[in-house]
Amino acid sequence: QVQLVESGGGLVQAGDSLRLTCAASGLIFGTLSMGWFRQAPGKEREFVSVINWSGSRTDYADSVKGRFTNSRDNAKNTVTLQANSLKPEDTAVYYCAGDVRRGQGNNWLSTYWGQGTQVTVSS
Repeated sequence: QVQLVESGGGLVQAGDSLRLTCAASGLIFGTLSMGWFRQAPGKEREFVSVINWSGSRTDYADSVKGRFTNSRDNAKNTVTLQANSLKPEDTAVYYCAGDVRRGQGNNWLSTYWGQGTQVTVSS
């Protein structure tokens, strides 16, 4: 049974940082691209970042580029999203995703999902 468990969300002020961690089990972690998505109230879930199986390549949404860093530890089966210089518009539920890949057009798909962790940034 695949499990992705996020932690590290919370309430912070604009300009602060958060570190989100995803612990994975039940899958061949070291072979899969892992990623993060987020969903703000009243909006669709959107892509945030993806990291390839080895950690050698990452990709980010334009809205977080330069502020967020995605990394992984294949020995511990964890993925980490370091979110710096947070803005109120970063407020959302953040989801860890496993087996992330590009779909048709410019969208991103994922096979596995965590339950999400809330990030709230106050102004």
